[in-house]
Amino acid sequence: MTKPKIYLSGPIMDADPHGAREWRVKAKELLGASFELLDPMRRSFVDRAVDSANEIVRFDLQDVDDADVILVNYSKPSIGTAMEVFYAGHVKDKFIVAFSPFSFQDSSPWMVKYCTKILPSLEEAAQYINTNFAKK
Repeated sequence: MTKPKIYLSGPIMDADPHGAREWRVKAKELLGASFELLDPMRRSFVDRAVDSANEIVRFDLQDVDDADVILVNYSKPSIGTAMEVFYAGHVKDKFIVAFSPFSFQDSSPWMVKYCTKILPSLEEAAQYINTNFAKK
């Protein structure tokens, strides 16, 4: 039996490299037993390198296509994250679970519209995903 797949969407470009990895490691600890996690940081591309830009986008969109659920770190505005959320939600009609420190009033209307569920912490998002998407 194959595990459902979760794409880990969140800021990478202009983000603290440790912070960009840290939450993904924690997500793997919380969800890895029941899900296959698609981490875009598993690839070794360089931001702002012209020869990598098209590959970064194509591989990330392929991961979104392959995922059953999208987990989004909405801790800061990120063009790439917003594009992935729009693509996953509007184009692919995927279930998107985000975690964010922002109140509803301080969130982008675009994120509110296209994220199916926004919770205040990674732990709560992981619990929601485990409860609703893990194969029993």
